Amino acid sequence: MTPDKPSDPQHGKPAEEERTEAAALEAKEQAALEANEQAAPEAKEQAAAEADDEEQSPPADASGAGERGTSAKPRKRPRIRRKGANEDTEPDAEATAAEKTPAPAASGGARSEKKEKKAAAKAAAPAAPAAPARSRAKPRARSGRSSGRTARRRVVRARARYVRTSARKARMVCVHLRGKSVAEARAILAFTPREVARDWSKLLESAVANAESNHELLEDDLIVREAYADEGPTIKRFRPRAMGRATSIHKRTSHLTITLTAGR
Repeated sequence: MTPDKPSDPQHGKPAEEERTEAAALEAKEQAALEANEQAAPEAKEQAAAEADDEEQSPPADASGAGERGTSAKPRKRPRIRRKGANEDTEPDAEATAAEKTPAPAASGGARSEKKEKKAAAKAAAPAAPAAPARSRAKPRARSGRSSGRTARRRVVRARARYVRTSARKARMVCVHLRGKSVAEARAILAFTPREVARDWSKLLESAVANAESNHELLEDDLIVREAYADEGPTIKRFRPRAMGRATSIHKRTSHLTITLTAGR
């Protein structure tokens, strides 16, 4: 039988286990030493960066210290990478970033003081006298029909369409009716030796009836304001002539209009 632990420590299972344990202890100690060596330069770099930030930050004014204390943003701590090839370049980048960040304006307290002084000066200044209210001018009354001096007159109209006479013949009679009273117009039409005078007389009586029944006007107060004749459609006919020819015949028509209004 073989013994549990041989006399020679260089051979056997227990000797191998002791060797592995010793190797593991040596590896742990070496890892701890390496970690301490890496942490030492990192701590030095962090302390140097903090010192640079303190040197670059301007001194705060005593007047605006209270106001900026509440509004100042907390500074971000520089991030330091433990491992990598950029360990030497990181402190320089952090220093340039700190230089680029704008320092808090030292004139914040002075501006607030100026605003307060202006507000106090405005409050202490006497109030300016109110401008007198401008009296609105009344609109001028327009001259003419729209003014209230003369009331608008009522106008009564009567019209006869497609009268079988030419407009030229009708105008020769209506010229004498304008501006005349109803009695005078009747007398003129009664003694006018033209056939169209009969049509004008009928139209005048129609206008007088409209004024009395629709507008409640008196016949004695009415005068002829307008009397005119417009051309209507022409009826064309043909008459046979010698040698098989034909001659056109134009039978003209007209539209007659009379307007009456109250006395002058």
